[in-house]
Formats: sequence, C-alpha cells, structure tokens
Amino acid sequence: MNYVTSGVCSKEINFEVVDNKVKNVSFVRGCMGNLLGIGSLVEGMDIDEVISRLEGLKCGAKDTSCPDQLAKALKEYKAQK
Repeated sequence: MNYVTSGVCSKEINFEVVDNKVKNVSFVRGCMGNLLGIGSLVEGMDIDEVISRLEGLKCGAKDTSCPDQLAKALKEYKAQK
C-alpha cells in the first residue's frame, strides 16, 4: 500500500501486510536513518501492535510524526479490508 503523509518531512509510506504482519516498510524522503530504523523495528510485527506503539507520537511541535503517520496508514489499510 502507498500512503501519502501529512504534516511531516516524509512524503509517502509504502508497506505490505502479510498474515496481519507488517512487511517492507519504506518512507519517501525524511530523516532516512531514523525511518530505516522504524521500518526495521516493525518488520514482521503484528499490525495492531505497531499501531498501538506508534499512534499519537509527535515530532517536536508538530501534531504528528512519521511513526504516527505509519500508524494512520496501517489503520487506513485495516479500514479498507
């Protein structure tokens, strides 16, 4: 799935979900070292666990963050199923 982000440096998040597990997360633009780390940490994790851990995280004074955007993307994915 491709998710267009809002309110963060990253412009897009790409990911797959296989058997309710998050796979192949990649971010387009943003702080690549941190975003590669996020993708690596959530690889193979249950989709609901990722949402629970990342939802609501903020980046500085912003109302959201790249991890929060990933949680939103995963919630949108679940809503479409």
